[in-house]
Amino acid sequence: MNGNGRRILGFLLAGGTESVLQGTCNRTRSPREGTILVAPALEAGLYDAIVAARAVVCGSGGLTGHMQSLCRGRGIPVLRVDEADLADLVGEVTLYLESASIIVGADAPAQLEADVPTLDDLGSVCAVIADLQDIDAINSCGPNAGRVESFFIREEFLCLALGLSPLDAMADGPAGITAYGQAVGERLCGFVEALLPGQRLVLRMLDLRSDHAADVTATAPVAVEPNPEMGMHGARWLLGSAAYRDALHSVLATLRERLGADADRVELSVPFVSDETEFTRLRAHLGLPADAPLSAFIETPSAVHATAAMCAAGVSELFVGIKDLVQFYLAADRGNHLVANSYRTRHPAVLDGVRRVVESARDAGTPVRVFSLAADLDHYLKNLPTPDGYMMCTAELQQMLLPPHSGN
Repeated sequence: MNGNGRRILGFLLAGGTESVLQGTCNRTRSPREGTILVAPALEAGLYDAIVAARAVVCGSGGLTGHMQSLCRGRGIPVLRVDEADLADLVGEVTLYLESASIIVGADAPAQLEADVPTLDDLGSVCAVIADLQDIDAINSCGPNAGRVESFFIREEFLCLALGLSPLDAMADGPAGITAYGQAVGERLCGFVEALLPGQRLVLRMLDLRSDHAADVTATAPVAVEPNPEMGMHGARWLLGSAAYRDALHSVLATLRERLGADADRVELSVPFVSDETEFTRLRAHLGLPADAPLSAFIETPSAVHATAAMCAAGVSELFVGIKDLVQFYLAADRGNHLVANSYRTRHPAVLDGVRRVVESARDAGTPVRVFSLAADLDHYLKNLPTPDGYMMCTAELQQMLLPPHSGN
């Protein structure tokens, strides 16, 4: 190792395409292209600074927080260190991702070639994306790009990229609701235009926990909840919001007006749904056309138990959200580094739940896809029944799609 700088040890929350990288620390909240963003914690207000960064170093957070997932999708490494060490991160630093360490003031050695998993046995792949550039990144990977059948995006990521405050818009009456829907719809049109033939886009409808909502609203009231993770979000919140229903119809109308028949390439998915009763009530509340597909995320033990009933209720497709499923099965907050050792994506209880979902969906003839981190993929392939496909973050999937020694 070159240089004589101080070595700081950390924990890798998200990897990237390089094993060693160097840059100048950015300790502000403003975007600085190509720098190393240093922040106490990752939160939605740092979105612009995060996506401009070459890497992020933070003092708190877990493997699967929303902003960590955003970074993983973009291939932006995230390293967590003790909060006391953040003050030392100034000037030039070098991140060594394989050893999860930082050298302050050291020179970077030659980069090592990263190991890439195989595409074998993946089924039809769903890419988890954060913005339009992620579709372009996947579809520029040559012949293997055709293996990606769908792209999945959270509506809240669209809001971040567009600078939209959904709660403020929906509190602004019919004009604000319509404008919000049109803005989201217009953005989705650009996504559809970037798709290859045979590809589709899955929009996970708005899922703002109260603690996250407070970060992205200026005027709308937000309830203070003692445990937002288990509070009013996902399907529960959607069921109580007539404004969101109207905004969604504005989204769909914009897609039909702009895209015609290609509007059908955008499908909707219900976040954080508990069981078949909640799914059926929400479908009726949203007032969707009878033939419009509506998929659902399996993220809680109750949804695992209700898989067969949800298939019977007409869910068009199931997505197994491993990140939330782990925390609810193991009672280990995925954003709390103090319980990181208890948060295990390969825990037997979690795998048993995923197995039940896949087998129930297969018996019902309902397509099912399982999210996987690249590090877990081989384990899942060996220990789970075969789903219709896997979901993976953009940067990890891109490494699988690119031919060896492509130089990208």
